[in-house]
Amino acid sequence: MLLKLFLCFTLIPILELYLLIKLGTVIGGFNTILLVILTGFAGAWLARMQGMVTMLKVRMNLQQGIMPAEDLMDGLIILIAGLVLITPGLITDVAGLLLLWPVTRNRFKRFLRKKFDELQAGGNINITRYP
Repeated sequence: MLLKLFLCFTLIPILELYLLIKLGTVIGGFNTILLVILTGFAGAWLARMQGMVTMLKVRMNLQQGIMPAEDLMDGLIILIAGLVLITPGLITDVAGLLLLWPVTRNRFKRFLRKKFDELQAGGNINITRYP
C-alpha cells in the first residue's frame, strides 16, 4: 500500500509537469496556465451543480423513507471528483471531469460496488454486523 501511495504522489505530479511543459511549448505558457485555470473553474462549477442535485435527491429519498445508497455513492464520487479537479494539472482535470460525467460515474460506481462485494464475500470486512 505504501508503494502505491508513493507512486501516486510522485508519478502523477511528474506526468502532470511533463504534460504541462510539453503543452506550454506548443500553445504557450500563458495559454497553458489559462487552460488549467479554466478547467479548474469549470470543473468546480460542475461539481457544485452535480453535488447540489445529488443532495436534493438524498433529501427527497430520506423524506420518503428510502435509503439513498446510490445517491450517497454518487455524492462520494462527486466529492472525489471535486478534490481531483482542484489539483492543478490536465490529467487530474480529465479524471475529475470523467468522474462528474454521469456515464463514466455510473461505470465507476459499478466498479466500486463490485470491489465492495468482493471484499465482503472474501471475509475481509463485514458490513452486516456491528461490533
